[in-house]
Amino acid sequence: MIRVLVADDEPLITAGIRTVLESAPDIEVVAEAENGRIAVDKALAHRVDVALLDINMPVLDGLGALDELRQLAPDTRAVMLTAFGEESNVRHALRSGVAGFVLKNCTPDELIRAVRAAAEGDAYLSPTVTRLVLGMVAPLDAGRGQQARRRLEGLTSRESQVLDLVAEGLSNAEIGRRLHLSETSVKTYVSRVLAKLDCANRVQAALLVRDASAG
Repeated sequence: MIRVLVADDEPLITAGIRTVLESAPDIEVVAEAENGRIAVDKALAHRVDVALLDINMPVLDGLGALDELRQLAPDTRAVMLTAFGEESNVRHALRSGVAGFVLKNCTPDELIRAVRAAAEGDAYLSPTVTRLVLGMVAPLDAGRGQQARRRLEGLTSRESQVLDLVAEGLSNAEIGRRLHLSETSVKTYVSRVLAKLDCANRVQAALLVRDASAG
């Protein structure tokens, strides 16, 4: 079972997320929190696999909770729950190695896939979320764009193909169907690409692709 914590200061949203997640046979919501401070405490106490964190919460916001979890519980994967706000919030989350972003108006299927992907050490980004994330972060200057392109030069042709599809927001299963590869093979390629590029997650890799093409 994937053990999940849901942190949001709106009880109706928390209840709705719990209902969606627990409709999946392999997911269990073991804790809820109405602010980031409680979220961190409960994540540690319940040893959760995935923490769904609303960005805007009282006492300690989702970004602060993300930072603390990265230090205190590095094995807990954090997914930001958001309607999207300031660019600085997205930048902060990306720097902190967030597993992904989930829109509050996403479909139940997307939410479940996001949690499963995060639990597997992966990340789920639908094309819509990917475009929003990339659009929220300002392009790099030309000099750093060149640096991004140089980092990508070390990839093989197949790795580049996989990375391009990651940047489009495709899941491992979708990439496998597109490239006629098994999901296991795709996961291996993605892990290799992230290691070569020194990216903490698929979000950072997608940003690198965007910067390389725009710089």
